[in-house]
Amino acid sequence: MNSRDLDPIITQQYILQMRPVFNKDALFSDGSKYYRIPMEPEIGEEVKIRFRTLRNNVDNVYLIHDHEATQMYISRTDKGFDYYTAKISLGEKECRYYFEIHSGQLTCYYHKLGVCLEPQEENAFVIRPGFKTPDWAKGAVFYQIYVDRFCNGDKTNDVETREYFYIGDYSVKVDDWEKLPAMMGVREFYGGDLQGILNKLDYLQDLGVEVLYLNPIFVSPSNHKYDCQDYDYVDPHYGKIVSDGGECLHEGDRENIRATKYIQRVTNKENLEASNQLLARLVEEVHARGMRIILDGVFNHCGSFNKWMDRERIYEGQEGYPKGAYVSADSPYRSYFKFFDESRWPYNPTYDGWWAFDTLPKLNYENSPELYQYILDIGKKWVSPPYNTDGWRLDVAADLGYGNEFNHRFWKDFRKAVKEANPEAIILAEHYGDSRGWLRGDEWDTVMNYDAFMEPVTWFLTGMEKHSDEYRHDLLGNSDAFIGAMKTHMSNFHTGSLQTAMNELSNHDHSRFLTRTNRKVGRVQHLGHYAAEEGINPAVMREAVVIQMTWPGAPTVYYGDEVGVCGFTDPDNRRTYPWGRENQELLAFHKIMIQLHKKYEVLKSGSLLFLQNGYQTLSYGRFSFDEQVIVSVNNDEKENEVEIPVWNVGISRFYNEDLRQLVMTTREGFTVEPITCTAIAGVLRLKLPAYSAVVLYHKD
Repeated sequence: MNSRDLDPIITQQYILQMRPVFNKDALFSDGSKYYRIPMEPEIGEEVKIRFRTLRNNVDNVYLIHDHEATQMYISRTDKGFDYYTAKISLGEKECRYYFEIHSGQLTCYYHKLGVCLEPQEENAFVIRPGFKTPDWAKGAVFYQIYVDRFCNGDKTNDVETREYFYIGDYSVKVDDWEKLPAMMGVREFYGGDLQGILNKLDYLQDLGVEVLYLNPIFVSPSNHKYDCQDYDYVDPHYGKIVSDGGECLHEGDRENIRATKYIQRVTNKENLEASNQLLARLVEEVHARGMRIILDGVFNHCGSFNKWMDRERIYEGQEGYPKGAYVSADSPYRSYFKFFDESRWPYNPTYDGWWAFDTLPKLNYENSPELYQYILDIGKKWVSPPYNTDGWRLDVAADLGYGNEFNHRFWKDFRKAVKEANPEAIILAEHYGDSRGWLRGDEWDTVMNYDAFMEPVTWFLTGMEKHSDEYRHDLLGNSDAFIGAMKTHMSNFHTGSLQTAMNELSNHDHSRFLTRTNRKVGRVQHLGHYAAEEGINPAVMREAVVIQMTWPGAPTVYYGDEVGVCGFTDPDNRRTYPWGRENQELLAFHKIMIQLHKKYEVLKSGSLLFLQNGYQTLSYGRFSFDEQVIVSVNNDEKENEVEIPVWNVGISRFYNEDLRQLVMTTREGFTVEPITCTAIAGVLRLKLPAYSAVVLYHKD
């Protein structure tokens, strides 16, 4: 009798558990290097696939691929498990596979989401021949820097008050580093720059950072610089001003922007070249320390100040700058934008703006082969000598162009251009939602991991939405929802993409994670700055850091998170780094967790299994054949006792096995005391204090 003949009201779980001799929890495979060899194969290469079962627990295992069934053979028996092996010879096309398991009269299947009773082709494991993500980025510790707010290393390049007029008001130089950002603070400048980053490289290296990710640094009138003015040059206010001149604006001089210092500073080629040279020096110093650096590419839209548009007429008449598209219908950049009323030239023509913002003209790639090639060249320029940066984070990448088909074409060409210039460069996109269509090996390498990290972690530990816009009590401590979200969204990733995905708790677009721990719904304009710091729970923040540093992917620290910076969503999340006012305990904890992440290879490349969960509790394992890390979290306000079946990850059921505590964090603080915990018959019992997380280690 096949399982399909059974009464349909019998649940899948019951069917799989009703045979005591069959243990579904022992079934396992994934796309890691332990179960797929090589993990990222080339076209035409032969791949070995492994599948694990309990010893002598099944009759046969078949590898189903390309509509064929290959019987697997036992190649290894270890710690009470049988490891089945089969080989696949790859062609050029992607290969999809899953497993069929026979045990007595029961037949079941195993795919990316686990065990099922029917074949599910849509959830099959996928191999994409030739798709390789940079090894240096797999599990690397990233550090995101919003440059204006990190460190002011050169006061001579500071934006001055009334240096220019932008979005309804004048630029403002903020002299008080501790001042909190204004609600409309886009034109406030604190003076952070590339020299400041250079000055703090010792700090970053001591923290354990391996990769710097810089928010946009190219010429722009805003402090966020997502409205690029010139893709060819670093903004002299972040770089070097060697030639100064002109006057700042005075009351009534709004139309006289051409007389300001701003023009002299951002169009003067001496300043621009010196700023580019400073970036090259920064990259050289970063590389000398064994670190990497990536830039933010904002290619969906530019700014109205951009030399191609020149709505503010900054470049008009400047030597070496053709007329912008807003200035003249005959501009060589006319095709770069979509204009709606050409007949109005030269009187205020209108154009397509991103989300209808006229300060953010949308770039019109479909109608401009010149623009298309220009941006491909920009992609190559900054990863090539003399700059040699290590890749791109792509802003709102899926929004580029006016159609999905075109987007895919562009990013295919972008990948070719960048990888030809620097094969080890990473292409990492900002993307919300299912990213499978972009991660097929010929476009992006990976994404900022909202769906399979930031959001599930935030809901589980705080019950808060990532902007602090909503609180959901039903998701706070809901480990079932956490596991369901993680399994579903992680299954959308190729393993190489998952291991390089940017796992952030906070960033420049969302509220600070530490602020979310207070469960206050709202934004700074409604609640005020100080509400972001009231009622916070650092113990929950420590739990989050434990998960971040032990989860598959590239843990990414948003500057200041490591020292307790708070803030609602932007602009409040862009407060300055509090030099001299750091939360030293939280900083020390980050250093310890980063060291653990870097020390244990299994935390970068190991497999993942959920081992235990309940209301407010969660336990999982990261494991290889001879190393296991067990992580257990209690997000409850009271102590909880948990029972964890650690045999699932390869800790013996036949002997008592000792695990060493690497770190324990509680409501009061944390400890690295190497306490020993003993697993009896493959089961570990722990008493977890309120708001705690523990990391345990075992090696054969």
